[in-house]
Amino acid sequence: MAGNDNIVLSVRNLTKTYRTAGEQVSVLRGVNLDVAAGERVALTGESGSGKSTLLHLIAGLDAADGGEIRIAGAAVTDLSDTGRAALRRDRIGLVFQQFNLVPSLSVEANLSFQSRIAGRHDAVWHAELVERLGLGGLLKRYPEQLSGGQQQRVAIGRALAARPLLLLADEPTGNLDETTADGVLALARDLVAHTGCGLLMVTHSARLAATLDRQVTLHTGLVR
Repeated sequence: MAGNDNIVLSVRNLTKTYRTAGEQVSVLRGVNLDVAAGERVALTGESGSGKSTLLHLIAGLDAADGGEIRIAGAAVTDLSDTGRAALRRDRIGLVFQQFNLVPSLSVEANLSFQSRIAGRHDAVWHAELVERLGLGGLLKRYPEQLSGGQQQRVAIGRALAARPLLLLADEPTGNLDETTADGVLALARDLVAHTGCGLLMVTHSARLAATLDRQVTLHTGLVR
């Protein structure tokens, strides 16, 4: 593990409880986790173990009940809704199983969407992403004209275009066949290594998890 200066994500004693049908369900019971710059970490666990909940808390899409999340030293858990939105815009890349592309925008516009909002659009890096992701012939198309694998490549490019410190991916290959999933994940691994950002990827696939640098498992509300 890298030294503390290289830690982009630090999670300490994180707890989250939901009320369901009048019953308190403790999903996270004191999670601790670090991800270093350039490190690619797979988060595994059985269905319903809280993997997506953990990612949503890290991204500031939901609020924890207790504990602390820090991204490059910034305490996510202390931020307002506006502050968490700014953190997602400036420091975090998000990739989901559902591609979440803007249907009214071309591939080229989708790719640059987050980097332009963040005020960090880099034409040279944009062109490199287009080349590395094999999207050169697709820039004028719209999401509905793309295959699932092509849409996910655009989603990964959009997430990395602003050069985030941390990339969070929630089952990013869940809607893809095995061959396409392998290709998309290989591209994501290479791009993460190239940019030096940290990657935390939720996956149910032990085979895909084994291709990353490290695996952690969420079980009974704790990371092991």
